Amino acid sequence: MKERKFSAAQLQDFCETVFKAIGCSESDAKVATNVLVSADLRGIDSHGVARLAGYVKQWEMKKLNTTPDIRIVHETPSTGTIDGDRGLGLIVAQNAMSVAIQKAQNVGSGWVAVHNSGHFGIAGYHAMMALPHDMIGICLTHASSLSAPTYSLEKLLGTNPIAVAIPADKEAPFVADLATTTAAYGKLQILQRKEQEAPLGWVQDSEGNPSTNPHAPKEGGALTPLGSDDLHGSYKGYCLGATVDILSGVLSGANFGPWVPPFATAGSTSERQPPVGLGTGHFFGAMRIDGFRPAEAFKKDMDLWIQTFRNAKAVPGKRVLIPGEPERMAEAERTENGIPLIGKVQEDLHGLAQQLNIASIFAS
Repeated sequence: MKERKFSAAQLQDFCETVFKAIGCSESDAKVATNVLVSADLRGIDSHGVARLAGYVKQWEMKKLNTTPDIRIVHETPSTGTIDGDRGLGLIVAQNAMSVAIQKAQNVGSGWVAVHNSGHFGIAGYHAMMALPHDMIGICLTHASSLSAPTYSLEKLLGTNPIAVAIPADKEAPFVADLATTTAAYGKLQILQRKEQEAPLGWVQDSEGNPSTNPHAPKEGGALTPLGSDDLHGSYKGYCLGATVDILSGVLSGANFGPWVPPFATAGSTSERQPPVGLGTGHFFGAMRIDGFRPAEAFKKDMDLWIQTFRNAKAVPGKRVLIPGEPERMAEAERTENGIPLIGKVQEDLHGLAQQLNIASIFAS
């Protein structure tokens, strides 16, 4: 199939139908779909509807509970731990961030750790839930081990993203959403589908040498920490990824390091036994701005911060971007002109439709 564009509404309807077909409630199907379609609208194709087949595969493998009892198992006024009951991370994360926001409303800040969850889509979506409440949102998650710490030949950490969302006044919010590896694994999957090489520095081979093979993590190699190698600060990316793993896994009681369960599209589906915790873990934070200073004064200063950085003198032909700006530009363009899906993704989604006996919009 050739690349084609689809409207957000078309993808929304299709994904909701798929989630309901595997047992999700109508409300859960809508929430989960919102996260995936938001990723595609924001130009993060690696975490959008291309992931849908992976969730269905996990359901088929009986590793995904589509009717989970998501509950708080430990808490104080400002903190809590949630058991996701093997539910869709897309749903569990929304629940957990809502709890963090509620705690922040009550006592100034809220911090929630999660265990027994799964892949939750783009971290930025969940962090941004805090913005309408004049709060700063923080979201972390670990993932299955695809990254080797600096000097390691073993994969011990995941892509382990960090997201921080900060509101402004007249300006759009500051939204940083980044993997702590040089590139997210989803970007390698896109290169795999397009049969293209990876940029040098993204991965290492089984002997620890730089490689351009996008399949390297499945062939004994690994993703590199943010920075690529020690001369370019990979130990900093290693430290960041390790911090995410400890807060998401060790603190929450989830698995951690090489025990984090793999997502169904990450190559091997085998899990290291015996486990050291429950499922995949996340960590969420919400902080009321007026717990530090008046929110309006802070947001006006955020406007000045954003304007100062945006107007910085730049190298010829370039300009300084504000974190979150490229995604907002992509969202505006794709809302108007449609979301592009490459042929391989269309084929996967069409196959899902046939498998689940639902109508397809992807037939050639």
